Amino acid sequence: MLEIAKPEPVRSPALDELGGAGVRHGYFTRAGGVSDGIYEGLNIGTGSHDDPEKVRENRRRVARWMGVEPQLLLTAYQFHSPDALVVRGAFAGERPRADALVTDMPGVALGVSTADCGPVLFADAEGRVIGAAHAGWKGALSGVLENTVAAMEELGARRERIIAVLGPSIGPGNYEIGPEFVERFVADDRLNVAYFTPSPTPGHAMFDLSRYTVDRLERAGVRAGKLDRCTYAEETLFYSYRRTTHRKEPDYGRQISAIVLEP
Repeated sequence: MLEIAKPEPVRSPALDELGGAGVRHGYFTRAGGVSDGIYEGLNIGTGSHDDPEKVRENRRRVARWMGVEPQLLLTAYQFHSPDALVVRGAFAGERPRADALVTDMPGVALGVSTADCGPVLFADAEGRVIGAAHAGWKGALSGVLENTVAAMEELGARRERIIAVLGPSIGPGNYEIGPEFVERFVADDRLNVAYFTPSPTPGHAMFDLSRYTVDRLERAGVRAGKLDRCTYAEETLFYSYRRTTHRKEPDYGRQISAIVLEP
């Protein structure tokens, strides 16, 4: 019998330590999926132009790895907002619009889809509350990380107990931006100039989204970390919107990062 390839997520040592407390997580890669062509691998992007049945099968494989039913692998309709939503079961009808999900219900897996933006997984193992946030530059700047922590607190979490880990995202060596981008960040906080370094392109800069994200998490009072994996550079493992754009490809896949409270 032909063996079916299985997903092989990368994991955070800090979150792995919570396994004994019933917290399971994974930052999924392209490994173990059925999509092909430019989507080759474990594309879970419902907004991509991939074969919908292949996307559904990829999501079923992720759900199986997470130990939940497919309908309980929840991902919101992400739109680079600061919005965090409390969920406790399968969505009825269309997916809600939000960029972070939190829950205190065992068996409900929270996921975020990314292709360069930062997936951040949160856990207060003692309080039995988890969260997942999609933190691109716009969401991070407008407060999605802080709002995720606040939503977890509404469910009984305490921020000093929360562990938050940034998964694979675009690294500072591959994130070139224009001057208007720098101006926007510095206008928000003049100290944000520290996250930019000169670019080989005149008038442009390189942006360290990972460092910016972790610093905001630490200022929010949680124990923050990151995996230091670059979605742009590691082509065989991760989808990347920016890499696709540079190659002028027609579309791109999305990977998922997910966390669940086990019963």
